Amino acid sequence: MISLTSPVETRAHRWPAGLKLAGLCVASTGLFLIKDPWVHAGALAVVLALYAAPGGLFLRAGLRALRVVLPFVVILMLWHLLTDELWQGLLIVLRMVTLVALANLVTMTTRLEELTDLVHRLTAPLRRLGLPVHLLETAIPLVVRFTPVLVGRAQTLAEAWRARSRRRPGWRLVLPLMLQALDDADHVSEALQARGGPLGSRKQD
Repeated sequence: MISLTSPVETRAHRWPAGLKLAGLCVASTGLFLIKDPWVHAGALAVVLALYAAPGGLFLRAGLRALRVVLPFVVILMLWHLLTDELWQGLLIVLRMVTLVALANLVTMTTRLEELTDLVHRLTAPLRRLGLPVHLLETAIPLVVRFTPVLVGRAQTLAEAWRARSRRRPGWRLVLPLMLQALDDADHVSEALQARGGPLGSRKQD
């Protein structure tokens, strides 16, 4: 498993994880309150400038991670073009891409251990109430770590398909990708149970 953390060390790596997540929340709330597409375009330009500031390697790594939103961009723009609401679709797309880019920027500059510790502190009040917050504390790091793994698996399957066929893979990759994801989930479940993790402890109860 790998994480989304950038191999390039930046100043943002030394900022507290709580501060970065709080800034992400404030920026997200502000973008949802603003309805001007030009403001959103400016916000996206600022975010791209933040990606470019640490250098070309960091910029390319960030842009590669953002490729997953391209299908949603195409679908949303086509839908709003058909419904004659192009400006509304442009607003939604700009907001979505900017927010995903900001979230990805936070993840790239925050180590997984810092995110886990932050979630542990934030869920402390719920833990005192007896709620099973350990499941949440386990799930979030797994999602962060496995997201790039699944993206990489999808790219590998697509390349293998193109090497054997001239047709586009499309939906044909869904089943093998799903089977690989289920296989990985099974191995992780067994590893957690072997180490006395939340799944194992729940099974013993």
